Amino acid sequence: MNFEFERLQHLTRRHFLKDSQAGLGAIALAGLMGQPATAAPSAPINPLAPKKPHFAAKAKRVIYLHMTGSPPNLDIYDYKPELVKLTGKPAPDSFIKGKRFAFTSGVPNLLGTPREYKQHGQGGQWFSDAVPNFHGVADEMCVIHSMNTDQFNHAPAEILAYTGFARPGRPSMGSWITYGLGTENENLPGFVVLISSGVQPNGGKNSFGSGFLPSVYQGVQCRSTGDPVLFVSDPEGMNRDMRRLSLDALRDLNETQAQEFGHPETLTRIQQYELAFRMQTSVPEVMDISKEPQHILESYGAKPGGGSLANNCLLARRLCEQGVRFVHLFDWGWDFHGTGPGEAITQGLTNKCATMDKPIAALIKDLKQRDMLKDTLIVWGGEFGRTPFREGRTAGGANLGRDHYPDCFSIWMAGGGIKGGLSYGETDELGFSVVKDKVQWYDVQATILHQLGLDHERLTTRFQGRDYRLTDIHGHVLKDIIA
Repeated sequence: MNFEFERLQHLTRRHFLKDSQAGLGAIALAGLMGQPATAAPSAPINPLAPKKPHFAAKAKRVIYLHMTGSPPNLDIYDYKPELVKLTGKPAPDSFIKGKRFAFTSGVPNLLGTPREYKQHGQGGQWFSDAVPNFHGVADEMCVIHSMNTDQFNHAPAEILAYTGFARPGRPSMGSWITYGLGTENENLPGFVVLISSGVQPNGGKNSFGSGFLPSVYQGVQCRSTGDPVLFVSDPEGMNRDMRRLSLDALRDLNETQAQEFGHPETLTRIQQYELAFRMQTSVPEVMDISKEPQHILESYGAKPGGGSLANNCLLARRLCEQGVRFVHLFDWGWDFHGTGPGEAITQGLTNKCATMDKPIAALIKDLKQRDMLKDTLIVWGGEFGRTPFREGRTAGGANLGRDHYPDCFSIWMAGGGIKGGLSYGETDELGFSVVKDKVQWYDVQATILHQLGLDHERLTTRFQGRDYRLTDIHGHVLKDIIA
C-alpha cells in the first residue's frame, strides 16, 4: 500500500474523465440539471484498518522480548565442555586472528562457563542453572544457537536486528507488521512498547520507530506506572464532551486537507487523535494488572504499580488478549563485561536472570493454558553474543565477564507455529564460530513475517524512488524450525 501513489492515480486524465464528478460528463449533466459541479467528498483511508495476510498465518501476534546489552549465551544456553577444560589458556591464534573486539586486545584467555548445565525436556536441550524456570518449559522452546551478525556495538547491532539496517532511519519490525496487517482492536495501538529497568533501548526510539512509513505505524510506548501513555489524558478543565467537540473540529479540518493533498501524515494525524481519544478509556483498563487473580500475579512475580519485566510480561499477555498485534518488551542490564559484581557471569547473572526467567516461563505457561500459545509467537534475544574468553579490561579482576561478540550467539522462539524442544544450528567446540545452519537477523525477520502470513519479499513500500522491505535484499525463512 502506498497512500501517495493512490492519490496520484486520481490525478491522471483517465481517472479524471472516468471518476470525477467534476469530469466533462458530470459538468454537462450538472449544467442540464441546474446544479453546481463540485468534487465528490471521499472519506480518508484508515491506515490501521485490518488487512488480509499474503497467505494463511500460523501466528496472529508477536511478543518480542529483548534483553538489552546481550546476555552471555555460553552461560545460559550453549554448553561447551571443551571450553571449560581450557579455561585460563590463551585463545588459539587461529580463532582470533584478524578480528576486532570492543574492549579486548592482544591474546585473551579462554573462559569456560562457571555455570552448571543439564539437559531438560523430551528434546534434551541444554540449559544452565542461571535459568531454572526455563527448565520446565524447554519443550516449548526452539533455541537457535547459530545466530550471526556483523555489528559488535550495541546501538547499530540492535537497530539492525529490528530494522534490517545498522543505521537509523528505517521502519522497525513492529511498524512493518502493523503496516502489513493493520490492527484488530481500534481502541488500542497495533504496536505497543514496554520498557523495564528504567533505561531506553540502545537504539533509542529507532528500535521501535516507523522510519519512512507514516508515523501511525510507530510503536506506542506504554508505562506500567502513572499515566499509561504520556499526554493522553485530558488537561485540567477539559471534560470528555469538550474533548470530543474539539477533535471533531480538528478532524473536519484534517479531512479537508487530506482530500486536497493526500499526504499520509495527515491521515496519521486523524487516526492518532481518534486513537488517543479511545485510548483514554481502553488503555487504563487493559494496563491495570491489579484485576488479575493473586495466583497469576504470583506466578509472574508481578506487583501492581511497579515497572518490572514481570509486570510487563503480564501486560503483554493482557494486550495480546485485546488484539494488539506486536508487543515489544525491552529490559536493560544484560551487558556482562564483569566490570563489577552486577556484571559478573556468576552471582550477577544469577540475580539478573531471577528477574527474567520466572515471568517469561509464566508467560509461556499462561498463554498455553489460555490456548493462545499456538498463535502467539514469542521471541527472546539480545543484539549479539559474548566472547568465549575474558573481557580484556577485567581480565585480572575477581569478576568474570565477557566482551561483545557478533560471530555466534543464541536466541529462542516459542509458540506461533514454531517447533518446540528443538536446538537449531551449532557452533564449534569453543564457541567461536557457527559450523552448522548459520542464521542472520534477516532470516529471523523473514521467519517472523512468514508465521504472520506475510511474504517478506512482497511486504514493501516505495520511498525515494525505490521499493524497500524489512529484510532489504536478504533473508530466508527458517523452514526447519516451523511445525
